[in-house]
Amino acid sequence: MHKKLFLSTIGIILLTLILSIVSVNFVFRRQFADYVTQSNETMLKQLPSRLSAIYLKNGSWDTSSLEELDSSLPMEAYVTLKDPGGNIIAKLENPMNAMHTHTGMLNMTGMDYTVQAWKTQELPISGPQGIIAVAEIRYPTSARILDPQDASFSSEIFNSLILAGTLSLIIGATLSYLVSRRLVSPLRSLTEAAYRIGAGNLDERVASKTTDEVGWLAKAFNSMADNLKRQERLRKQFTADVAHELRTPLTSIRSYIEAFQDGVLPADPENLASINEEIGRLVGLVGDLTELNVADMGALAISPHPIDLKIVIDKVVHHLYPAIQDKGLNISTKTLSAEVLGDEHLLTRLLYNLIDNSCKYTEPGGLINVELDSLRDTVQVKIQDTGIGIPKSAIPLIFERFYREDQSRTRETGGSGIGLALVKQIVLLHQGTITVESEVGHGSIFTVTLPKGM
Repeated sequence: MHKKLFLSTIGIILLTLILSIVSVNFVFRRQFADYVTQSNETMLKQLPSRLSAIYLKNGSWDTSSLEELDSSLPMEAYVTLKDPGGNIIAKLENPMNAMHTHTGMLNMTGMDYTVQAWKTQELPISGPQGIIAVAEIRYPTSARILDPQDASFSSEIFNSLILAGTLSLIIGATLSYLVSRRLVSPLRSLTEAAYRIGAGNLDERVASKTTDEVGWLAKAFNSMADNLKRQERLRKQFTADVAHELRTPLTSIRSYIEAFQDGVLPADPENLASINEEIGRLVGLVGDLTELNVADMGALAISPHPIDLKIVIDKVVHHLYPAIQDKGLNISTKTLSAEVLGDEHLLTRLLYNLIDNSCKYTEPGGLINVELDSLRDTVQVKIQDTGIGIPKSAIPLIFERFYREDQSRTRETGGSGIGLALVKQIVLLHQGTITVESEVGHGSIFTVTLPKGM
């Protein structure tokens, strides 16, 4: 990329310089030609007075004096001097005209000296007795730079342009190399860091020293690396948690079966009920994982229809009330009829998980408060408890699957660790939002906002 950027910049500089030199040279030559044309016309206007002075000085048309006048005439100007009767007195022209029509000169300069258009004038020459002669003048409409001094001046200007262009190209190339190297250097660092991250080094980071687009890219890269590292940590934790969640009930079931085989425990209804409870936990865990995975893939279909959330909340509270009483908790509900368009099964699961979490993390004697408010376009459910609370640093992570702030908690005390992850997916499916306010030792408030119509 460094080479491409450098060469493309050089190409742009070179093209710009060529166009600039060509255009400036063209404009200069055109303007200079106009200047020469105006000078020639001014010089030719003075010709009658000069011819008159020659005649008055000598009393006649002196050939040597007229020949001296030739060299002062403009290049490519031709003057025919005639008396009042129309007889030719002399033909005047600059001696250099012959050189520019010579074949050798044409080949040497490589220029075309063919005049495309001519101007003609007849200027009267006055004397003491009146008009003594008429000067017929023929000269090019647009003068060309044929005078050696003018050509030398024009050539110097062109050479100066070439020199300035060359210096500009050298300076531009040097600056282009330095700038392109400076621009590409952080991108090269990003590329090398990306390869190292791809090789498994998730601690790789790049320095962000600028506030331009490259600096933003570096910050985005570091943020991506942080997310990858967190996802890798969660993946490992997920694998360990799944193994733990599956191993615990399977170990219990195996222990019961071995006890039955050894005759240590009888296969009575009570012991079989314990095995059935462990199997139910396995089935519930697999169901949670399946449902969450389907939601993550965007394949979890919902069947929306009008639902009164008051009825759903009452049903969930009624179902959990025995567990709430066994733990010695108090629960209060402040609900009014509030209808939303949603999936009754998923919304029941959402509210069950939230209220069940409050029950698990609230100490005996605590309070759980459930409020339902109907706003203009939304319905808001607020579940507040006086439980142990959540650290601020953990709040952004609680909706990750299998996340537990206290990793020592078991399924019985802390759930499977995927309940809140499923809650978030259900809320998103219903185009709603969920927020958390919590303080350690002072409980938590989960607020779910759902639109009345999807």
